[in-house]
Amino acid sequence: MRFFIHLLLSYLFLAMVPALRAQDIQDPRERAAEAEMHRQELYNLESETARALQWNSTAFFRRVYSEDFIGIGGSGEIMDKTKYLNAVQSSPIKYSSFIASDIRVRIYQDTAVVSCLWSAHGTVEGRSISRQYRVTHIYINGMRGWQAVSSQETLLPG
Repeated sequence: MRFFIHLLLSYLFLAMVPALRAQDIQDPRERAAEAEMHRQELYNLESETARALQWNSTAFFRRVYSEDFIGIGGSGEIMDKTKYLNAVQSSPIKYSSFIASDIRVRIYQDTAVVSCLWSAHGTVEGRSISRQYRVTHIYINGMRGWQAVSSQETLLPG
């Protein structure tokens, strides 16, 4: 009987080993390296967003913004992906520079909250403009990588 119990406990332990090993596949250094890689990828996405806006290019947004994207523009208007793409493409502003700075990335499992400062300079109908926005993007990491699902832009005074 004792042998049977010992054998049963050994069998249960061996059955649990794969599950225990799956949790330990990544040591803390690997997890930290992976988290840093995700942070850098999200940082780069914010920089690419600024470049796409500067050039009124929708290709970036078609690739990175999810189909169910919802955004709130600087003046409070709500935009789905189609409306956002149309606004980018038909913008009357010709930017001489568009920079994303003060980029802050927070990752919560497969969700990321990224905030930054947009500083834009350009012309509208021959008039020079300078604007700054505080922006927050929400990203979800899925089969297609990081996808923006929401954004909030706040036009700063001045």
